[in-house]
Amino acid sequence: MAPPFQPSLLEVDQACSLSPLASALARTTLTDGAWVDFQSGWLRGSDQLFERLTHVVSWKAERRPMYERVVDVPRLLSWFGEDDELPDPVLSEARQLLNDHYRNELGEEFVTAGLCLYRDGRDSVAWHGDTIGRSRTEDTMVAILSIGDPRPLLLRPRSGGIPSRRFRPGHGDLLVMGGSCQRTWEHAVPKTARPVGPRISIQFRPRGVR
Repeated sequence: MAPPFQPSLLEVDQACSLSPLASALARTTLTDGAWVDFQSGWLRGSDQLFERLTHVVSWKAERRPMYERVVDVPRLLSWFGEDDELPDPVLSEARQLLNDHYRNELGEEFVTAGLCLYRDGRDSVAWHGDTIGRSRTEDTMVAILSIGDPRPLLLRPRSGGIPSRRFRPGHGDLLVMGGSCQRTWEHAVPKTARPVGPRISIQFRPRGVR
């Protein structure tokens, strides 16, 4: 059984609100033109959004081929295309703020949203880059808003030989992977035997990037 969701003591009875981006983002420069921006607590009152999304989103369990067999995807998923209404007004506001901040650097807008629900430490995502579509050959950005319990998000260069980077987003933190990050680095959320509560990852992407 998954551990119950434990709201942050800093967010008790706090309404959802997004803070400005420009002044608080911290950029980590990686190799080969890749970079990561991180802002802690971008969404205040994120536990309220977590509770809403767990109930209103139509979460789906998927199976995918892997190593000559079909396996369960170890997390629940939901996808919102560019013509779909997002499941909460806060997500629409978040996407607009991201577009306002990154539009010139990205050269286009974030238009889709993929949601992942990690129910407990057994749910995970293996090492990968988001290279389905244009991101296989072009620089792009993937912006991730994390709500719920923090989970480590690891990054490592595809070429090896350089130490990996570790972030621990949760409770309204924002992490943006940009430049060549999807092509030249990989990221993962590993399984853990530690008791951890659920987490929702909301990934905003441009058109043609998965």
